[in-house]
Amino acid sequence: MTVERTVELHFDESARAAGTHTNLSAVRSDGPVLWVAGDETATIERLIADDPENPRRYAHRTSVRLADLVDLPGAGGDEEEADVEGLARHGAFLWAVGSHSLRRKRIKPRQDGEKALRRLARVTGQPNRQVLVRLPVAVVDGLPTVVPEIELDGVRHRAASFGAHGSDLRQLLAGDEHLGPFLPLPGKDNGLDVEGIAVAGSRVYLGLRGPVLRGWAVVLELRPQADPDAPERLRLAPFDDGRPYRKHVLDLQGLGVRDLCPHQDDLLVLAGPTMDLDGPVRVVRWQGALRADQPQVVRGDLLTRELDVPHGEGCDHAEGIGLLGPTVPPRLLVVYDSPSPARLTADHGVLADVLRLG
Repeated sequence: MTVERTVELHFDESARAAGTHTNLSAVRSDGPVLWVAGDETATIERLIADDPENPRRYAHRTSVRLADLVDLPGAGGDEEEADVEGLARHGAFLWAVGSHSLRRKRIKPRQDGEKALRRLARVTGQPNRQVLVRLPVAVVDGLPTVVPEIELDGVRHRAASFGAHGSDLRQLLAGDEHLGPFLPLPGKDNGLDVEGIAVAGSRVYLGLRGPVLRGWAVVLELRPQADPDAPERLRLAPFDDGRPYRKHVLDLQGLGVRDLCPHQDDLLVLAGPTMDLDGPVRVVRWQGALRADQPQVVRGDLLTRELDVPHGEGCDHAEGIGLLGPTVPPRLLVVYDSPSPARLTADHGVLADVLRLG
């Protein structure tokens, strides 16, 4: 692993107040801009590169409020976090996915005895986490910009979501023989936890940080499409077996999926611990992933270890990867949750790493 350079992501005061810069969970490069998200809000942020060919700094933030574009299942709207854990950019759309996870209360530093144990027993969920969102993107003043709707080949496409109306993904997985038993568990306890998304054509891949099943990580494949009777809603087209999803399992040596990123016909998988641990963290290439037309058991030559990703102790948790432009060899941009003090700049920014693939 070699960090070629760092890139500064600069956020304004309101984003820093929301903690976005220290809770980054997803990233996608899109020409002159960078799309990022934090896991404590219900927004997506757009940053502009100082040099699209060789960016050293992204700034001039614009915030996209999900509640302004799609229905969210939570009664509190965007006051309730969506825990956006993955972003994907394909065609005319930007996609975002919530973690779909439950969470367990932390024991506070000064708590002890029965009070601490009662807190540790509390498991909660937030409806806004149970959402998959597709947002139209148009070029406005030379920059990719999220818009409420867009026309493609004479057809209008609106911003749309899955999970706000009718069954959500957790409900669809309730009877699944592999994943159903893990739904009552919090994400940090090896419960269901969506942390990555990749899109190719009609296929949407969701990478699960958990559960990991006897060392096997899980990637779900969906085929969302707009409901013709309610274009603001997405529905899942069934596969040949009648299920609205397809499962792939990957031998990541006990690690879960922390992000996904398409590259040619492959998927780059950011692999890291499913539990509340610091490392190891690595990027693994799933060969031919985007050509697979059946559920895959992915091991052996189908998986190649590309590089190790740095991590700290209690900090610098790699959460998102994205390819930077059409460079040869390709470069990956890596963003971190809980950045170390060394990543925080005097100009109120945070440093992401650029790593070379191959």
